Amino acid sequence: MSRIGLEGQVAVVTGAARGVGELLARKLSARGAKVALVGLEEEALKEVSGRLHTDSAYWYADVTDHEAMSRVADEVKERFGKVDIVVANAGVANGGPFAESDPEAWRRVIEVNLIGSAVTARAFLPVLTESRGYLLQIASLAAITPAPMMTAYCASKSGVEAYAHCLRAEVGHQGVRVGVAYLSWTDTDMVRGADQDEVMRELRQRLPWPSNKTYPLGPAVDRIVAGIERRSAHVYGQWWLRGMQGVRGYLPALIGTVGQREMRRFAPRLQGMRTGLVGAGGAADEEARATHRH
Repeated sequence: MSRIGLEGQVAVVTGAARGVGELLARKLSARGAKVALVGLEEEALKEVSGRLHTDSAYWYADVTDHEAMSRVADEVKERFGKVDIVVANAGVANGGPFAESDPEAWRRVIEVNLIGSAVTARAFLPVLTESRGYLLQIASLAAITPAPMMTAYCASKSGVEAYAHCLRAEVGHQGVRVGVAYLSWTDTDMVRGADQDEVMRELRQRLPWPSNKTYPLGPAVDRIVAGIERRSAHVYGQWWLRGMQGVRGYLPALIGTVGQREMRRFAPRLQGMRTGLVGAGGAADEEARATHRH
């Protein structure tokens, strides 16, 4: 597919304070795109915005808040005149056995990753329709394969993948393209946060190659940028993820069998696992909600 130059394009990136979102904003800016950053960490967003090569601005907003995101969409259009690209990247994660999971943290993973992505799309679809633009939904290997101890994250990423595929069929005739990006374990605060738990770290190390590795952030984000330039329907942050699509139908049965064995092995160590949101992004989300409640 031919590539569309990013010079002068306006890109919106949610969850842009750190990790994939921050580096993606920097790489899009380096290619000439103007960037609107959205997230819950105002100081970090300000810092990222200040380091970009092109015109940029930032908005403090919770992606699950429809009114807030609609306002952001209006303000981004007013500030930059148009929106060509929206990357729904904001996400949180938790881990541990479902039965002992914190119900609020479990629900929040679904709310941010699935509902927050849909809220983002709903808010920005009018301006993307005007520009015949591109919406890229960040999903995960977790959308392709189930994984014990990751019920909320896998459910949210499977859900968001399905929703984005449905949306692609709905809006294509209006000139809006929709893509889904898949990432395996990539070196971000979220993955490092999950790895702080000994059981989660060991479980991950016992996965079959190449899904047991942590991959560097830079090459994965380069692949996402290339996908944006091509307006791709599918973007793979690691080379081998494309091949997983062909075998995904066999994975639930396989994981169901192997997972039982692994859970039996780890059962004595599961007591007292941390069940809240992981990483610095998870902490920022919990802090923002606590502040809002008060």
